Amino acid sequence: MTEMFAISKAGHDKGQMYVILKEEGEYLYLVDGKTRGVDNPKKKKKKHVQPVKTGADEKLAEKIKDMRTIYNEEIRFAIKSRTNKEVDNV
Repeated sequence: MTEMFAISKAGHDKGQMYVILKEEGEYLYLVDGKTRGVDNPKKKKKKHVQPVKTGADEKLAEKIKDMRTIYNEEIRFAIKSRTNKEVDNV
């Protein structure tokens, strides 16, 4: 499930899009590159997020899989690109 996008379904961040950085048991570690950077991911239960299976950034996915350094700018760019694609498809 890692390397894909997720939208928060519950909490004060409801509707916020994140990139799933890591999966650990029933929890996901989410980043958005702004308030939740790579160095401080948000820990959220799987049942409280809706995974978005399409539109993952391939370069970013490779970096997450290979556990290479990921920058907050890359996360922000991937989320922005994803939300722009949604707007274009409507």
